[in-house]
Amino acid sequence: MSLRLAILSFWHVHACDYAREAAGHPDTETVAVWDEDPRRGRARADALGVSFHPDLGGLLARDDIDAVIVTAPTTAHRQVITCAAQAGKHVFTEKVLAPTLAECEEIIAAAEKAGTALMLALPRLYEGYTAVIRRVLADGVLGRLASVRVRLAHGGAVGEGWLPEHFYDPAAAAGGALIDLGCHPMYLARLFLGAMPESVSASLGHLTGRAVDDNAVAVLRCAGGALGIVEAAFASPASPFSIEIHGSEGSLLYGTPESKLLLSTGAGWRELPVPPGSGTPFEHFVRHVAAGTRDEENLALGLDLTRLMEAAHGSFTKDIPGA
Repeated sequence: MSLRLAILSFWHVHACDYAREAAGHPDTETVAVWDEDPRRGRARADALGVSFHPDLGGLLARDDIDAVIVTAPTTAHRQVITCAAQAGKHVFTEKVLAPTLAECEEIIAAAEKAGTALMLALPRLYEGYTAVIRRVLADGVLGRLASVRVRLAHGGAVGEGWLPEHFYDPAAAAGGALIDLGCHPMYLARLFLGAMPESVSASLGHLTGRAVDDNAVAVLRCAGGALGIVEAAFASPASPFSIEIHGSEGSLLYGTPESKLLLSTGAGWRELPVPPGSGTPFEHFVRHVAAGTRDEENLALGLDLTRLMEAAHGSFTKDIPGA
């Protein structure tokens, strides 16, 4: 039997991607749409050939909906996801789970009480290069870890400006490049560092003059001295996704700029084979729902992600006198 889905909002830029993935998955079927913007929601529902519900409660009351894809505004996640979990629906959601740790804990408690699956879209967690990097770190090949740097950027705020204007609304998005695109380098840095950092400091830039940051850097400091550098931007169209990991006995590079994983332990660089990934987050979600399981690592990493983002946005960098 197919997993019957509803899509809750087309606010996020990836909502249409998930709609296509659900339509192409052999074990899922989209049956309804809700959106806080009724005009947008009706248009998307018509395009999918499914019913539109202007009332979220009415949609969640349907017994022919098993799960929901939540691509609502970030600041609406707590309300939308909690309501879906309380209605007994499994939830697949865009990152971040919520802007604050308190909201995340409320969401997770609701899902646990209902016994429903809850999963975040953390795609790079399931990539082949991530699996190889984790194995290299576990084997201790790099020695004592010194630094992890992960950068992800695009040009959505410059040139043709394809990023929708509502992504620059702090009331809906809870921030800009760091809390959106920066989620990916942040959870990867946290994963590769191997422990929760003891402090974080962020600097947020506004190259295009919008209300939210479009250029951001966060520095994570771990108890043992290792540092994590997280970089994200909406205004760098040619910037490659890249990973650098350096230790006392070697270094590892990925995507600088080719999609190759390179390892050096002092005698030149050699390329490591990168296997295919283990599937998309949505594919993992469908498998977990079918098996009656939850991706505990996904949830734990998602919770740490919000911890780090909340701390980063609460930090500050002092201005330099006379600058």
